[in-house]
Amino acid sequence: MEATPADSGAGVPDEAPSGHLEDVIALRVREFRLAQGISLTELARLTGMSKAMLSKIENAQTSCSLSSLARLADALAVPVTALFRGVDAEREAVFTPAGHGAQIVRRGSNVGHLYQLLGALRGEHKRIEPLLVTLTEASEVFPLFQHAGTEFLYMLEGVMVYGHGEARYEMRTGDSLVFDGEGPHGPAELVELPIRFLTVTGFGHLT
Repeated sequence: MEATPADSGAGVPDEAPSGHLEDVIALRVREFRLAQGISLTELARLTGMSKAMLSKIENAQTSCSLSSLARLADALAVPVTALFRGVDAEREAVFTPAGHGAQIVRRGSNVGHLYQLLGALRGEHKRIEPLLVTLTEASEVFPLFQHAGTEFLYMLEGVMVYGHGEARYEMRTGDSLVFDGEGPHGPAELVELPIRFLTVTGFGHLT
């Protein structure tokens, strides 16, 4: 097929897309075109778009309309969604090594309850809060908690009676409990110490 300056590889980004929509589409269009050995001239014929417009698209110098994206995808024989691959490649993640969770203060902190935050995303992505809770001999008072969201509790060590509303649950290693956080809840009795459990609160979509 006919070679054009754009087919020579000049100006092709060597790095991953930056995440901006135009940059990602530019990289994907050129990637698929070159992989199939299609020149800009041939792509222009297949899509009914001008070579000048295609060059701008491949160099991230213009935004694509939905109809243009559909024509490009059809000509390149790929789903339209393939042209967006990489837009959301960079997402926030939080890694917490064992034993390095940040110690945070809760209502039970002053009575010997230890709360370690196992990681949290920021802003609108903060939809869950995972905590590792440790109860020791110093945990003499059992404060009740109430908060928005749904909570999941998983026992790792020890035995305790956990209350939610009027209900009581004897929890041992491997037991779990899911409940509405707005109902008053908390340890009612420490049966076998030390006690450790994982609790994850889901807040849903923040507004």
